Amino acid sequence: MSFSIYLLIPLASSMGYVVGALLLKRSSAFGVGLWRTTFVANLMHAVCLAPFWGLGAALGGGIWWQPVVTSLLFMFGQVATLRAIDKGDVSIATPVLGTKIILVALVSALLLPDPVPLKWWIAAALSVSAIVLLNRQPSGTPVPDRAASVGPTITAALGAAVAFAFFDVLVQKWAPRWGVGRFLSINFILLAAWSLALIPAFSAPLRKITRPALPWLMGGSALLGLQAAGLTISLGSYGDATAINVVYSTRGLWSVLAVWWIGHWFQSEEQHLGGKVLRLRFYGAGLMLLAVGLVLV
Repeated sequence: MSFSIYLLIPLASSMGYVVGALLLKRSSAFGVGLWRTTFVANLMHAVCLAPFWGLGAALGGGIWWQPVVTSLLFMFGQVATLRAIDKGDVSIATPVLGTKIILVALVSALLLPDPVPLKWWIAAALSVSAIVLLNRQPSGTPVPDRAASVGPTITAALGAAVAFAFFDVLVQKWAPRWGVGRFLSINFILLAAWSLALIPAFSAPLRKITRPALPWLMGGSALLGLQAAGLTISLGSYGDATAINVVYSTRGLWSVLAVWWIGHWFQSEEQHLGGKVLRLRFYGAGLMLLAVGLVLV
């Protein structure tokens, strides 16, 4: 497959996601909490997509319940993603989220009259192997307290991958009838509305978020919003969900490299896990990229 220039957008989004995730991981150290983080991040998504309201709106003709479905899928995926980041390691959660590319291919086969090629099943098996590597804890590694969070982190990230896979395919399928910008703007306005239901679960009011936490929280939320804008506009405009997700899934590799090289900038504890653990995660991320390549070729 020849490289298309628009694939630079999901590539930039993949890098933006990793930095945003590290920023939000840092904000969690100040006790912001999962639900306040999700609320702020979802509001920022709506802000970042609002300027695209008029993009392609002349097409029109969509059905009202379609953005309701996609916004709820995104809401579930967002909560699951942030839970994985909040409770676990970025270098585990992000590569597992990379399984979305395999799921996008499978969901496309479910919703469209196309058979599932053998190479997709092989890619799925490689992804499972990658998850085993990400989950593996070498003997003698002095991090038993962190090991307990690996399983829940992987479960949350897989749940997010499933929700986002359905979201991506449905955006590709439904957005053209609405106009890409209008559909996505409505989708993320609804996401912000659903987020109001999280307020009773806040550990404290938003005004109680400490001042040191704000730059990390707002910076991470803004980057997640911007990368989501780039990814979803690409999906709605170009419709090549598989190729776009192939490029976007490189965030799994960037996350391991970022934790290894610059994790200390964010006071991340992951760089202290030791070379054996990070190498296994690097190999796991590499297997996922290999699975992605099988889907693309």
